[in-house]
Amino acid sequence: MKLAALAIAGSLALAACASDETGSGGGSGSGASGGSEDGPKIGLAYDTGGRGDKSFNDSAYAGVEAAIEANGGEVQELSPNADASNRADLLTQLADDGYNPIIAVGFNYADVIGDVAEQYPDTQFAIVDGTGVDVGADNVTGLQFAANQGSFLGGVAAATKSETGNVGFVGGVQSPLIESFEAGFTAGAKAVKPDITVQVQYISPAGDFSGFNDPARGQIVAQGMYDAGADIVYAAAGGSGIGVFQAAAASGKRAIGVDSDQYETVGDPALQAVIMTSVLKRVDNAVEAYIGSFVDGSVQGGQDVVNDLSTEGVGLSYSGGFIDDIKSTIDDYTQQIVDGEITVPETPSN
Repeated sequence: MKLAALAIAGSLALAACASDETGSGGGSGSGASGGSEDGPKIGLAYDTGGRGDKSFNDSAYAGVEAAIEANGGEVQELSPNADASNRADLLTQLADDGYNPIIAVGFNYADVIGDVAEQYPDTQFAIVDGTGVDVGADNVTGLQFAANQGSFLGGVAAATKSETGNVGFVGGVQSPLIESFEAGFTAGAKAVKPDITVQVQYISPAGDFSGFNDPARGQIVAQGMYDAGADIVYAAAGGSGIGVFQAAAASGKRAIGVDSDQYETVGDPALQAVIMTSVLKRVDNAVEAYIGSFVDGSVQGGQDVVNDLSTEGVGLSYSGGFIDDIKSTIDDYTQQIVDGEITVPETPSN
């Protein structure tokens, strides 16, 4: 398997931060982003932080852009307000305005997407990192990722490269989804070095989603790990990951990015120098494929599409060349997972 092909080589078209695109209510983002009048009218409701996070949201936008290039169409982007209390309103606004399909970026929409979709049975909805099964509507598709598998490879890389036998995991918000990143990372690290120390800390507790968009706090948490002996820290924290990279640069250590190839998207050469690899969750590919299936009429709601190592839906980036020398090790563990010889846990052992 050629995991190097998973690197996103600068495919993300970064733009101004969502805070510059949205009004004080956070209800409306940029309108049609290129494309043409032909093709689908795509609604895109972002997760916390909006477009410009150089991570999760940007990857979703890149998938929409690729779909528009292939199929025509246009996109309307909306971002949640500061406390993210208007998620249902965003989906409703897009549906009322005739956008179809509508893509909700992030599991935080799980509590509202079923109710909204039920009110608009002729509109197709997708939720990234959520489920389309048993949500009360048959027009919702879940776009899921085996993030634990990709994170396992991140743990393998961290343990193989660590010189101190001490690595760290910074999660944005304590939740079952982010805990699956933690579980995979820890399992991968311990598969290589059973006695390795894995420091774990979350920026915000369950229910408080500020941890995905708080670089200052991310920097403080990561700095504490570096000070405690970690030489590589994995940031599964959305926009807060920038703070982890800043702490790595200040400490002369290294970090691991998440979701997109953050070596390519971070923009700052000083931060690029510390991003050893990124655990890729190919949200862009999943979103593009979903829109393509909508265009050709094959979308079937009420189900989940799972992207894992076997489909190259997750993996590691090789940008910068920092882990080129351990590619054979990464490939070996990848094959063991694909062949079922290794079952990667989805929940932390402790």
